[in-house]
Amino acid sequence: MRPDNRREFLKKTVTGTAGLIIGAPLVKDAFAGSPNDRINIAVVGIRSRGAEHYRQFSQIPNVRVTTICDVDERLFPKAVNEVKEFSGEKPKTVVDFREILEDESIDAVSLSTPDHWHALHAIWACQAGKDVYVEKPVSYTIEEGRKMVEAARKYKRVVQVGTQSRSDQLTREAIKFLHDGKLGDIYLARGVYYGPRESIGFKPDSPVPEGVHWDLFLGPAPYRPFNENRFHYTWHWFWDTGTTEMGNNGIHIMDKARWGMKKRVHPVKVHSSGGYFVFDSDQETPNTQVVIYEYDDGTMIECEIRNLYTNFEQDMRVGNFFYGSEGWMYLKDGEFKTFFGRKNEPGLSLTSKDMKSEQVKLDRKGVHKGIDPHFVNFIDSVRSRKWQNLKADILEGHMSTAMCHLGNISYRTGRALKFNSYAEKFVNDQDADTYLKRQYRYPYALPNEI
Repeated sequence: MRPDNRREFLKKTVTGTAGLIIGAPLVKDAFAGSPNDRINIAVVGIRSRGAEHYRQFSQIPNVRVTTICDVDERLFPKAVNEVKEFSGEKPKTVVDFREILEDESIDAVSLSTPDHWHALHAIWACQAGKDVYVEKPVSYTIEEGRKMVEAARKYKRVVQVGTQSRSDQLTREAIKFLHDGKLGDIYLARGVYYGPRESIGFKPDSPVPEGVHWDLFLGPAPYRPFNENRFHYTWHWFWDTGTTEMGNNGIHIMDKARWGMKKRVHPVKVHSSGGYFVFDSDQETPNTQVVIYEYDDGTMIECEIRNLYTNFEQDMRVGNFFYGSEGWMYLKDGEFKTFFGRKNEPGLSLTSKDMKSEQVKLDRKGVHKGIDPHFVNFIDSVRSRKWQNLKADILEGHMSTAMCHLGNISYRTGRALKFNSYAEKFVNDQDADTYLKRQYRYPYALPNEI
């Protein structure tokens, strides 16, 4: 099937596109008239991505960031001032997440904590009757991810995952193109993340800085003496707390690969290779990794991570390729291109600018600008109480996060693995199964029963 040209494509989808846009941003003051509709949010983890959380939520009408939580009190002054500047109200500050659970005035929590804390925070919040926005990867283990899904459903909570491409208009058009069969049968998807990083070097253990609550940072992880390399951001590169670059950024490209190929089951085979090359440092996780996944129908997904100096592929640093019986697609943030046949004849190509032509018209009608639609989708779903309206429900997040865990487990065991997609266990491999769970440090333990 030959692709539509750009003008015809936009003309045919203008109604659907407008619907997507209208359904994403929030109309100004839409709920300003009713105090009962106000949603109070606590943002947990405020140093990096969490700062974007409180900035976004503070701009949504009738949503208030009433509480900010972090184990590093040194971060509070800046965050408090920013929230107050956005909303006009000064948020409360807490260091222990459990205080938030006891606060009945808080309707939802927004989690931007390290990977090893996501499951406990999210499950506890669901049990306390609060909705959850949780950053990727959703969990530290596959068992945690499954229990997060169970908690969301049991307690009827709205749980959104921070895979924000699910709310991106251009990405949704690209995925629709694939799902409409315009590339034919998709047999392979590839995801690439080429993000050079410098060495973290070696740092000695040291006293815990004033204002840092180290025990709360470690939480369920084994106790270790304080070390700067194990703290802000570089915690990603230690097995106790991180999920490698696969979980950190690979999750985004794996989510789009799985989405584009309509994969609602886990792969049945996984093989990962790679290592920590070039540098000598405290880092435990690989800086180069290649993972191949195979599904029960024979189709495949590949992921390639490079954290060293490297060329890009098709001028792409981060993104996806989809290969079908009729042609292939190049998809990255803000652009997708398609090519057909043996001669790679150009097909449909769209950029974010093409989408903005419709956005401008809607802006003039009063649609709120400057807010990430993914956060708005969460708030809309909290108001409607329909988790089915989420663009990135916790089950989707669990399925994509599990791909990253499977790749890491194959890497750590040093061999290709077979996986029972339905039981969520490896096939006749007790050693690999040990990585599906973790040992928790009391009292920060995953509940036996959700």
